[in-house]
Amino acid sequence: MSKNEGTLDRALRVITGLALPSLFFVGPQTMWGLIGLVPLVTGLVGTCPVYARLGIKT
Repeated sequence: MSKNEGTLDRALRVITGLALPSLFFVGPQTMWGLIGLVPLVTGLVGTCPVYARLGIKT
């Protein structure tokens, strides 16, 4: 898969991906905090499957 995320997009995904799981450990400790792993992984890899499916490049 080719990279389809720009620098700003990747940075925001990594920040969000770090913030949401931290809520899992510090905050209300629900499984919703683990959803932050998705933007974290896509931000680190630089490829978003949804963007690829829709033909979006940032």
